Amino acid sequence: MTNSMLKKWFIATAFAAPFMFAAHAGAATTNCSPGSTCVISGGDTALEKERARQEKEQWDDTRSLRQKVNRRAEKEFDKVDRAIDAEDACLKSSVVTAYWEPNTLRCLDANSGREVSTGWK
Repeated sequence: MTNSMLKKWFIATAFAAPFMFAAHAGAATTNCSPGSTCVISGGDTALEKERARQEKEQWDDTRSLRQKVNRRAEKEFDKVDRAIDAEDACLKSSVVTAYWEPNTLRCLDANSGREVSTGWK
């Protein structure tokens, strides 16, 4: 599980890093000498608009990748969740010789080794 969380953190960091550094790049210093007129833009410069457009484009381009990662994580979670429910049902089964096989995630009969299909699903 920790490996999966590490992958998610790495992906999130990889996507967020350009945005963190872009905020610092926009903070340019302005040299205004005394007696001169100094005009400071209200944040609507063409450069800032272009940067915002590029960031939005990058965000949109990586959307499908983010969705794939989320779907895969959800699928893995559902698989583990179903296995836990199946194990509980197997252990509570009326079949006395039924046992849970953790490697194959199946409920097996101790006598025959076959999968128990009735009474626990």
